[in-house]
Amino acid sequence: MFIYAHTWLYTTMFLNKLLGAFSITSILTMIFITQLIYVKEGQENIFHEFENYAIPIISKYNGELMLRLRPDAGSVVEAAIDHPYEVHIIRFASMLDFDAFLTDSERSKYLDLKEKSIKESFLIKGEAL
Repeated sequence: MFIYAHTWLYTTMFLNKLLGAFSITSILTMIFITQLIYVKEGQENIFHEFENYAIPIISKYNGELMLRLRPDAGSVVEAAIDHPYEVHIIRFASMLDFDAFLTDSERSKYLDLKEKSIKESFLIKGEAL
């Protein structure tokens, strides 16, 4: 048991030194992504087409789409920004999984649909407390 704990300690210290500003625990901690998506007027169908390709790929990288909303103006209580077309809450097992999702070759084939349809988006990354 002592050898295992000792090896784990040195492995963690080595990885932390290697990764610099990133710690091994921050890379391996489950992350939550909240995304506010603003779609260009008249481009909703193109956006839906992109989502039809992109969303199923999330699970390939230890991710889960936890919530997908299309809020209307009537559901907003108070705002300093426009209400988004969609809001996504997604979780990934780690930052490494999220990064792998972003660079997925299958998803990359459809990024032109995203560019054509999305006016602006905000991505908020967090961790469970």
